[in-house]
Amino acid sequence: EIALEPVDVSPSEIKKIALALGRLLRITKKVTRGIGSIRQDVNISVMGSGVVEVKGVQQLDQLEKIIEYEAKRQHGLILISKRLKNLKLEKVLKNDIFDVTELFRSCNSKIIKKAISDGSVIKSIRIKNFAGLFSYEPYEGIRLGKELGQLVRFYGIGGIFHSDELPNYGIENSDIQRLQKLLEISSNDGFIIIAGENSKIDFAIDSIIKRIEDAKNGVPAETRGTTPSGETVFLRPRPGASRMYPETDIPPLAITDDQIKLAKSSIPKSWDESLIDIQRKYALNVQLAEQIFDSEYLQLFEKICLDKHHSPNFVASILCSTITNLQRQGLDISLLKSGDILKSFELLANNKIAKESMEIIFESIMSNKAKSVEEAIEKSAITSLDE
Repeated sequence: EIALEPVDVSPSEIKKIALALGRLLRITKKVTRGIGSIRQDVNISVMGSGVVEVKGVQQLDQLEKIIEYEAKRQHGLILISKRLKNLKLEKVLKNDIFDVTELFRSCNSKIIKKAISDGSVIKSIRIKNFAGLFSYEPYEGIRLGKELGQLVRFYGIGGIFHSDELPNYGIENSDIQRLQKLLEISSNDGFIIIAGENSKIDFAIDSIIKRIEDAKNGVPAETRGTTPSGETVFLRPRPGASRMYPETDIPPLAITDDQIKLAKSSIPKSWDESLIDIQRKYALNVQLAEQIFDSEYLQLFEKICLDKHHSPNFVASILCSTITNLQRQGLDISLLKSGDILKSFELLANNKIAKESMEIIFESIMSNKAKSVEEAIEKSAITSLDE
């Protein structure tokens, strides 16, 4: 595990730092490549707010998007907190929680009907002077209502309804009016409706009340996951100062002077030096050398180039451009194995196929039309050059 001290830089600069670390590891040739082999956990905090740990970022492009989103989210929460402070809101108390299961038995909402038929209870939380605050959106997609909806999933509850988004989802004006009468609230007040099992719902409600209170202070410290679109989602609260045990996944080790000397003796060349070596050895330009070095195919490239029949420029182009272009077309890169690539280059060296056939073979395998190079050749009607 590699840990960095806090840095105050832009998301693009963080991406460069991560790229530099990846290249240093790659130079050692002692690390596994590919998605899932390395995870980056990122701690993010803006304007002195609570530290949010984002777990399991795997791709560099995703890293930059996630930091940009999380910084925007945190700044948005700070703006929300300022609005809440200006209103001087009262605390939500236990007597602000109501069981409204019976009130909603006649509701036409499919979600509510299913919850009741499954044995769930329906509860509502009254929040005075909160109208408009669930949906207040300082940045697109950054809302307190969204935060609360993600929070309850930790308890196995799918989400919440709040007053700013109703009537909707089959909950009608008549339902809202009956609820407002029961809660003794006006149009200036807010409310939340939540459905869940008896064993879960009270824990979820306690968390909602705490989260609303925390919202007055900006960004709560928590652990969040990632989405494919580059957003973050709530996973769990972060442990506080009460956690007095060592980091569980880093066992303490005593490092001896001999171990330090041994490590120093095996320090690899820098990335710049390694790049120059690749350029000189294979007569590649800077751009192609960088592409092959940063790809997962460096060792495969070196192995293929042991056969002097192959032009290193052509090999690098196939590995970094042809295969990448097929992947961008939506084909499955995981279906193309290193053995398939090696076999194709062997056939090319022995004049069994033409250069133009390489892309056809890879496309056939990556689209799952063929399971092997031989099957791809047969199905694509590729003829041997020596026939």
